[in-house]
Amino acid sequence: MAADTPERTLRLKLRVWRQRAGRPGAFEEHELPAVPVSASFLEMMDMLNEQLVRQGREAFAFDHDCREGICGMCSMTINGMPHGPIPGVTTCQLHMRNFRDGETITVEPWRARAFPVLKDLVVDRSGFDRVIQAGGFITVRTGSAPEANNTPVPKAVSDEAMDAAECIGCGACVASCKNGSAMLFVGAKVTHLSILPQGQPERERRALAMVKAMDEAGFGNCTNYGECQAHCPKSITLDVIARLNREYVRARVKEFFSTTGKPRKGGD
Repeated sequence: MAADTPERTLRLKLRVWRQRAGRPGAFEEHELPAVPVSASFLEMMDMLNEQLVRQGREAFAFDHDCREGICGMCSMTINGMPHGPIPGVTTCQLHMRNFRDGETITVEPWRARAFPVLKDLVVDRSGFDRVIQAGGFITVRTGSAPEANNTPVPKAVSDEAMDAAECIGCGACVASCKNGSAMLFVGAKVTHLSILPQGQPERERRALAMVKAMDEAGFGNCTNYGECQAHCPKSITLDVIARLNREYVRARVKEFFSTTGKPRKGGD
């Protein structure tokens, strides 16, 4: 029986950002002599950290959790692109077979004013948490959970809601936007709740509260640059930003008429 063919490996040079919170950072250069092409990018980072530990040096801090493209924690900018060069994947789903032998790979944290660096490749994304706390939920006091099938939802609506709900809150949209805007993230959250029956009672309050929280967290404005859509690992489109704008205007108009007491004609 023929022996198994050994797996192809890569020799890589890595430029990885090293930084403490509130202090200037800088790139450190390291080499890995034999990275299997089947390894994921995070597994490659594990190999680097293991090498550093063996050398008695400090490992790099980076976020990770599920490593299945669901949690949104693996926030790295790879060669200038959030999550790396392959569209529609998170960093943990990026494999080393997409890189060349001898290549130099530059790894940085998200770069955005609203995402300050905590340590090395870890940034503070609590601004997203505050946006969700402001309105990314529904409040239904019904005792036990009702039967889902008792609330009919048209397929077109459920499909659109599920597409928006795919957002994992990783922050690649913010990191890729020259303005540091979170409109794609907030638009996805507002969209998937505003078009479902369960989200109607708080529809206007949600739009106003989430946009207010977004602004207070220091995220920039959207100028339709489009990089957020291009680098979103879940392929969320700019359609959700358009819907967010409509929901916000709708909420402000209803707020105005409810405050002034003037009659409102027509529907929404």
